[in-house]
Amino acid sequence: MTIKSATDNSDIGPIVSSSHLASGPMPSLSEMEYALTVANHAFSRWMVRCMSASGLSGLTPLEVQVLHSTNHRDREKTLGDLCTMLNIEDTHVVSYAIKKLVSLELVVAGKRGKEKTVKISSTGALACEKYKEVREALLISSIAAMGLEEAEVSQIAKMLRALSSQYDQAARGAASL
Repeated sequence: MTIKSATDNSDIGPIVSSSHLASGPMPSLSEMEYALTVANHAFSRWMVRCMSASGLSGLTPLEVQVLHSTNHRDREKTLGDLCTMLNIEDTHVVSYAIKKLVSLELVVAGKRGKEKTVKISSTGALACEKYKEVREALLISSIAAMGLEEAEVSQIAKMLRALSSQYDQAARGAASL
């Protein structure tokens, strides 16, 4: 009788989101989908906890993203700008996030012609700066210790953006069925 090592995973195969999805063509896509799911949840937890460690608790992951996106390049943004940047179709969820950030005085509401805009406030900019400091101390240093090169991380980002466009295209196709 041969006993396998606990680290021998040769019979297990790849870790996938659903075995029934991995049983057809391109099982590696199910592996990628599972990795995206796990990464998305980890990233969401990270954003909330990093912002909390920065002194601002009670924000959802989307609110943290809207705050950072509003701060991006220190330019005012419209609801449409933010939805486009974050690839969100459901404008009311971004609108709700903006209302919460305005009530917390992290962003300032304004107008450009008839269009409503938001701009980062000094309090919001400070919160983003503190977030950046915590991120550098806790996340950047540990990722750098993994030995990931800047170019590798950039290549992964490019691949994920390309994959997102394929999912968007497939979603449009599915909506027409």
